[in-house]
Order: sequence, then structure tokens, then C-alpha cells
Amino acid sequence: MDIAGQTLPSPYYLTDDVQYYAPGPEFKLAREAAALAEQKANQISEQQR
Repeated sequence: MDIAGQTLPSPYYLTDDVQYYAPGPEFKLAREAAALAEQKANQISEQQR
């Protein structure tokens, strides 16, 4: 709600449903990063053979 340039809460904010988002990993691409690191390690070990 915007009144005279002020952003005010809805008059129904006390009765609104609470939206909860469960905390997740901060780094969203953890599996992709692990796969790239594993691939890089495999390439290095193959080159040393």
C-alpha cells in the first residue's frame, strides 16, 4: 500500500498467512561444483599416467 509516498503494511497484516521458506544451501550449485572438481581431478590423474 502506498500513501503519500510512504510504503505501509496492509491493514490485514496481522491475519495474513505466514509464508515460510525452509533454509537451503547458500551455494545452489554444490552438486555441479563437486562434479566439475571430480572431472578436473580425473583429467589430471589421466595425464600423469
